[in-house]
Amino acid sequence: NIILLVVSLLILAVAIWTALWLANRLVSPIRRLVTAAERVGAGDLSARVSVRQSPDEIGTLARAFNRMTTQLQAQTRQLITANDQLDSRRAFTEAVLAGVTAGILSVNTEGQIRLANRSAESLLETDEGALVGQVLSEKAPVLAQMLDSGQSEAVVQIARGSDTQTLAVKLVEVAGGHVLTFDDISQQLADQRRAAWADGARRIAHEIKKPL
Repeated sequence: NIILLVVSLLILAVAIWTALWLANRLVSPIRRLVTAAERVGAGDLSARVSVRQSPDEIGTLARAFNRMTTQLQAQTRQLITANDQLDSRRAFTEAVLAGVTAGILSVNTEGQIRLANRSAESLLETDEGALVGQVLSEKAPVLAQMLDSGQSEAVVQIARGSDTQTLAVKLVEVAGGHVLTFDDISQQLADQRRAAWADGARRIAHEIKKPL
C-alpha cells in the first residue's frame, strides 16, 4: 500500500508538473505579446515579440504584431521628418514675412484671417497677434470689400482720425482662400502732389518771367 501510494503521488506530481509546463508553454507567448503591446501603448514602437518557428496561431499573431510595429515605427519616423520640414518651412516663411515692409494677410474662404505679418498689424494699427483668427470685415472693412468685388488691384483709403491713410492693395486667389498684400502710399502721394505743385509753380514763374 505504501509503495502504491508513493507511486501514485509520483505519477500525480509528474502529471501536475507536465500540466504546468504545457500551460506555461501556451501562456508564455501570450504574455510576451501583452508585454510588447503595453510597451507600444507607452510609446516604445521598437517593441518586438520573439517568434519561434511555429506555424500555430500564436506564432502567426506574433509575426503580424511585429509587422504592425515595424510599419508604425517607419510611419512615425516619416511623420517626424515631415513635421521637421514643415517647421523649417514655417520658420523660413515667418522670417521672410517679418522682413517684408508690405502688409500681408492670408484669408480663408469664410473671410477669417489665417496669417498676418508684423507690417500688416502696424499698417492696420492693431496689437501684435490681434489679427489672426479674426474676421477681416471686422478688422478692415475696406479690405474685405475687395474680396466681395473680386478686384485684383485697388487703391483704398482708411480714415485715421483727421488724416487719411492710402493703401495700394493687391489680391491673389490661392487654394482655400485669398492673400492680400498692401502698402501705405500716403507719403508717396503727398510727395507726388508736392512735386506737381512745385513743377506747376516753376512753370508759372517761367511764364511770368518771360515777358519781364
